[in-house]
Amino acid sequence: MSKEAPVAEGRIHEFVTHSGSDTVEVGRKLVQLLAPPQLLILRGELGTGKTTLVKGIAQALDAAEPDEVTSPTFTLLHEYDGTREGKQLKLYHLDVYRIEGERQLESLGMEELLTPDALVLVEWGEKFKSIRKKATGEISIASAGGDARKITVTLRD
Repeated sequence: MSKEAPVAEGRIHEFVTHSGSDTVEVGRKLVQLLAPPQLLILRGELGTGKTTLVKGIAQALDAAEPDEVTSPTFTLLHEYDGTREGKQLKLYHLDVYRIEGERQLESLGMEELLTPDALVLVEWGEKFKSIRKKATGEISIASAGGDARKITVTLRD
């Protein structure tokens, strides 16, 4: 189930899922809303399904199969080559949970990732002012009891 509502700063799309496979499916659908260049903050508590959502996005872009997408908690960055509407694109999945400050964040080279053909998805990006400033939207995932999740996508126009 999804719905879209306009907001002053952009558009909001809401989804409710009831399983991990539902969350992967929402990720597949989100690709239609995401046009490079895009930097999105993935917000949600540990275990809410941020990486599960990325699995669907990667699959829809023919960048990776869901079982090939893992959390970049320790590697910080995973890079995938995909396509959207016949055009090549890069999908970057970052996890900055372990990053301590802006200086350490700079060492990741995020500026170089933000190319015209890139979708950059950053878990825990809300921790950093520099990421919040550059973000073109946010995907928030919240537990809705049991395996249910409420996924809210806010895109700036």
